[in-house]
Amino acid sequence: MAPDRFREVTTTSWFGRIGESIKGILFGFVLIAGSGILIFWNEGRAVNRAKTLSEGAKAVITISAERVDPANEGKLVHLVSQATTTETLTDAEFGIATPALKLRRKAEMYQWKEQEKKETKKNTGGSSTTTTTTSYDKTWAESLIDSSRFKHPEGHKNPSAMIYSSREVTAQNITAGAFTLSRSLVNRIDSYADLPFTSAGQWPEAMRAKAKLNEGKAYFGADPHAPQIGDVRVSFAVVKPVTVSLVARQVKNSFESFISKSGGELELLEVGEFSAAELFRQAGQMNLLLTWGLRLGGLLLMWLGFALVFRPLSVLADVVPLFGNIVGFGTGLVALLLASLFSVLTAAVAWLFYRPVLSMILAVGVGALVGGIIWLKKRVAAPPRR
Repeated sequence: MAPDRFREVTTTSWFGRIGESIKGILFGFVLIAGSGILIFWNEGRAVNRAKTLSEGAKAVITISAERVDPANEGKLVHLVSQATTTETLTDAEFGIATPALKLRRKAEMYQWKEQEKKETKKNTGGSSTTTTTTSYDKTWAESLIDSSRFKHPEGHKNPSAMIYSSREVTAQNITAGAFTLSRSLVNRIDSYADLPFTSAGQWPEAMRAKAKLNEGKAYFGADPHAPQIGDVRVSFAVVKPVTVSLVARQVKNSFESFISKSGGELELLEVGEFSAAELFRQAGQMNLLLTWGLRLGGLLLMWLGFALVFRPLSVLADVVPLFGNIVGFGTGLVALLLASLFSVLTAAVAWLFYRPVLSMILAVGVGALVGGIIWLKKRVAAPPRR
């Protein structure tokens, strides 16, 4: 039996590490530029989205889903209704037929998966030793894992194809009261619930001979409790008719995205019963979370970029590993400070570009505050008059 763990030890000389770190400088500058572009774009995206939501919140009207009112044509409307359909979704291979908005098949195969872990240790003299551990574990996966690309494929071969694949079927006509939901709105409905098999008797006769019922799933293999490479399990999930709340532009008896004056698109849908104000509040919170997530991501990328630029300094000092660690900590701290500074400056420039009036007001306010503090400090420090 082939082993499932492999270790490989390599040594890189000091000069080799210096060469690699110098090559990394170019990539560092690319990361710095890329993160700057990301931060600038994100500030514009956040401002545009906030303007769109603000405009939409002022323009939206709540309507009844029971009838289509031509007077609301082209307006931004809010409604609450049950999303439903008259269609029956099927999966003939597994004998499934159910009235639903969506039907999803999840097919998984038991396969080998390769994982690689590296540990690097610095040596006196500046060289480094890297221990690479390649491991092979068995796992359930929806997509085929190509074992021909493994470092050690011997004894870790996966089948070349899956007998079943995952798929999703969506009803063509889904309505909310008197309205037909657009495809983009339907895509936002994702309230899936498991649809377990209750009996193997519902399967086509040909399938009953090769599949077993296990925990509501169809299992293709000798023993569900002792899976082997190549075994397959198939499960289903379904979206039944459900109450939805939406905000969109009414177009005849359907909907389209609302285009704001700033050019932003607005189309909201949540599963459940929500007022227009609640939908806009949730959208605003999502915008805030995304904005800060991208800001943090931009900062981390810029930090990594500056760290790569300064990395040759720590590698040069690695002749004595302790000195290299000290220099590495110092350059990492400098990289973080520079990344923080340039991130804030980039965001500030973006605000000047996207919101010049507000930026000028804030700048004047900050200038007045700083001037006031300096004046107050001089006043307190001045000797009393006699």
